[in-house]
Amino acid sequence: MEPMIDICSVTVYRQDLKVLDHFSLQLATGEKVAILGPNGAGKSTLLKLITRELYPVVAPGSYIKLSGSETINLWQLRSQMGLVSHDLQHDYTPYTSGRDVVLSGFFGAIGQHDHLQASEQQQQRVDEVLAQLDITDLQSRMYQRLSTGQQRRFLLARAMVHNPQLYILDEPSAGLDLASSHRLLNHVRQVCQQGMGLLLATHHLEEVVPEVERVVLLKKGRVLYDGPKTEVLTSQNLSELYELPVEVSEHGGWYRAHCVA
Repeated sequence: MEPMIDICSVTVYRQDLKVLDHFSLQLATGEKVAILGPNGAGKSTLLKLITRELYPVVAPGSYIKLSGSETINLWQLRSQMGLVSHDLQHDYTPYTSGRDVVLSGFFGAIGQHDHLQASEQQQQRVDEVLAQLDITDLQSRMYQRLSTGQQRRFLLARAMVHNPQLYILDEPSAGLDLASSHRLLNHVRQVCQQGMGLLLATHHLEEVVPEVERVVLLKKGRVLYDGPKTEVLTSQNLSELYELPVEVSEHGGWYRAHCVA
């Protein structure tokens, strides 16, 4: 079976800065992978490359294939992937209702538009997802009047409505308090347990849910380590990644790290 994502030796610039340098990664359908690295390592750039917001330098032997193809219809791409990111959260106008945020997921749009009309079946699917994430009673509120944690749950609902094959999460619990983070990550776990793929980019080890099977350590645009979670998430590897003494502990499938300097 073709990998869902196949990135081979790509180099990506953002303005004059080289962010990814001959970077390669394969992700199988249904696989749960965490990309872990410090700020500036290239995590968000990698996700934007996959969602076609950025493109690599054209070079021999360099390519990115999604579901086996180097070319893909953007509408098809958006139906295969569900995105939750800080950037997406801030793209919505403050007067968009929570329900319209979720409905926009069917069309890969930002908010609702008059020419994009949801079917009765799609409206019913929205009702199901809102109930699943316990945000039905918040759906009429304007986005600006929701807490950060509530906004993030609406983005997760937006990602869920079309049952994508892959969820792409960029630091999903950033800016959330302990309770909101716990609630959101539990919803992410439920999605993983339904067999969907996950690509999670973070610099917080605490966001790596137990269902993640594989971890890629990314440093300065290159892969430092890539392999099974239990082999990659070690004190030695994390110390090398962050360039300071780090001690890693695990409890119940959750990992924690703290500096011992």
